[in-house]
Amino acid sequence: MRREGNIVVVPMGVLTTAAASKSWVSLDSTGKATVLDVDILHRLQIHARDFRILDPLLSYPCAILGREKAILVNLEHFKAIITAEEVLLRYPMDDNVIPIVEELKTRLLPGDKEDESPFEFLALEVALEAVCNFLDARATDLEAASYPALDELTSKISSRSLDGVCKLKIEITRLAACVQKVRDVLKQLLNDGDNMAEMYLSRKLPSSSSISGSAGTFPGDNPNDVKELKMLLEAYFVEADRTLNRLTTLGKYIDVTEEYKLKNHRNQSSQLEHLLNSGTLCQSMYSAVVGIFDINIPFTWNHAPYDFVFKWVVIVPGVVCAAVFGLIVEYARRKGLVG
Repeated sequence: MRREGNIVVVPMGVLTTAAASKSWVSLDSTGKATVLDVDILHRLQIHARDFRILDPLLSYPCAILGREKAILVNLEHFKAIITAEEVLLRYPMDDNVIPIVEELKTRLLPGDKEDESPFEFLALEVALEAVCNFLDARATDLEAASYPALDELTSKISSRSLDGVCKLKIEITRLAACVQKVRDVLKQLLNDGDNMAEMYLSRKLPSSSSISGSAGTFPGDNPNDVKELKMLLEAYFVEADRTLNRLTTLGKYIDVTEEYKLKNHRNQSSQLEHLLNSGTLCQSMYSAVVGIFDINIPFTWNHAPYDFVFKWVVIVPGVVCAAVFGLIVEYARRKGLVG
């Protein structure tokens, strides 16, 4: 641990996970990571209102804000402050943030840079790529889980299969909302040229004028030229839009399948109800006919030698009612009312 002015710099290996999670990790242009025990708000001169979007307890929506000395990024689990010389990450020990830290270390190494983009754009690209890949991977997992659940629902409707599909729909809706937020942030930023121009932090450095004069045009020298950043944002806007379309299509497919199976199940229940009603009608007819010749009615042919007549009174109506029931079922089958 050492003190640089008013800043206490602590190597990554010294702090425990709990301590690091309450601090900020700084990644500079060489990929070196250190934990800072310092008031970031005063160090970067960021307004407290803007700084609050990085507080997870306040549940602020996704945002990418360009300010005088920094870019504030709040995208799902990734919360960071990007300057022209370093990236400040909050909650670096989170399982979803650790891969981003490692990727930043790799991508920010001077010898590994594939282009001459400003430092802040390289860091922003890593953040956007990590968040978009994370959302896309979750969408792939939901797709993989949805098709077996739909197959089970198609083969047999049960409370278990319906509950499984319902839970998947909830997860898809939640993930689609997250992707929609990221997509809307990128779209809003693409439509705001002033905010994009504010995000060119490298040209605001004191050394930018000398670099521009000695080595050609410094990226972003023209305040109205946001082509480089626009292309970067458009690429990940398309990626987020593609993921959102996948989730929307999957959600519609689940809705259609569920609606079809439930409708088919209701039709089968209606068919059974109609058959039972037809059977009840025929049974009522049989009971009425037999009831007329009930033994309590004093017909003389009820008794010997006319007792055989009563047997036919019982048998013939039964056969006739069964035939009527068969005709009703055959008529319903011809009309497509039953399967």
